[in-house]
Parts: sequence; C-alpha cells; structure tokens
Amino acid sequence: MTDQIIREQLSAAVAEAALGVSGVAFLRPGLSGLLRTAGRSGPSGVRIGRTDRADGRDGWTAEVFVVLRQGRRAVDVTRAVRAAVLRAVADTGVADPTAVTVGVTVTGFA
Repeated sequence: MTDQIIREQLSAAVAEAALGVSGVAFLRPGLSGLLRTAGRSGPSGVRIGRTDRADGRDGWTAEVFVVLRQGRRAVDVTRAVRAAVLRAVADTGVADPTAVTVGVTVTGFA
C-alpha cells in the first residue's frame, strides 16, 4: 500500500471520527486547505503526515482542526476527539495506532 493511499484512508477515518464527537461543530480547514487545488482530495481540517520516531520506526501524525459548539469545554472535547481518532486509526488497520501522534487544535466556537 502506498503512502498516498494510507494518507487518504487515514484522512477520511480521522475526519469522520472527529465529526462524530459531541461538541464538534465542524472541521476548519487550514491555509493549505483553503488554497487547495480542485484536483486534490481529502477532508478539510485534517492534516496527515509522516514522522520519524525516536525508536527508529516510521510513524504518522494526524492534526485535526476543530470548531466547537458554544458551551462546551475545550479540554473535554479535544480529549474525546483524540480518543476517537486513535480508535478510528486502529479500525482502519492501515497504520499501527501506537505509531500515530494525534494533535487537536481548537480554532473557534460556533
């Protein structure tokens, strides 16, 4: 399986998992998402990348940019998003969940 296919599958799984968390209004695209060309696929608000781990294994990073619903505690929602993303990564079977680092950034409230 190529890196591009893995990246696309992880992006879709991460986006779906994050959107399923109570308190998440929507995913917010970053600058690269706003400037994305029409031919590029993948959900906005999610960035998947490769990383080298300290133990020498290849790893992945999943960055999720969320806008939360009013009245929700950011710390509770971001923890829930992180847990949901790790479960989704494990369910895809395309990457070892222990080799995935998840970052969740709250970009606003709606």
